[in-house]
Amino acid sequence: MITLTEKAISAVGRFIAGSETPTAGLRIEVTDGGCSGYQYGLKLEGSQAPEDTVIDCGAVKVFIDPVSMPMLTGMSIDFLDSIEGSGFKFTNPNAAKSCACGTSFNTSAQGTGTKTCS
Repeated sequence: MITLTEKAISAVGRFIAGSETPTAGLRIEVTDGGCSGYQYGLKLEGSQAPEDTVIDCGAVKVFIDPVSMPMLTGMSIDFLDSIEGSGFKFTNPNAAKSCACGTSFNTSAQGTGTKTCS
């Protein structure tokens, strides 16, 4: 599965609280693009799709579509907040190559074990 750190869960919770529309959870997806081939996408979602994998991370539910799931399995997401800026940091064992920006990656044929939210 996917792990969100306490900082990431807290940040998503703040974004949900500040949203003007009803939000059921956070969608994490992989799309074509970025300088390494794929890029991560995050957005607040009003409801889950029937085919989504749903990961319960306490105060936050995460929705992942079936195409993205194999490329995200085992990934952890943290939220960094520093003087240099803030944002989500992705650590993906399936990424064979990542861009310097940290949001673009390319996959390898071999993944690693799975993790769950704690």
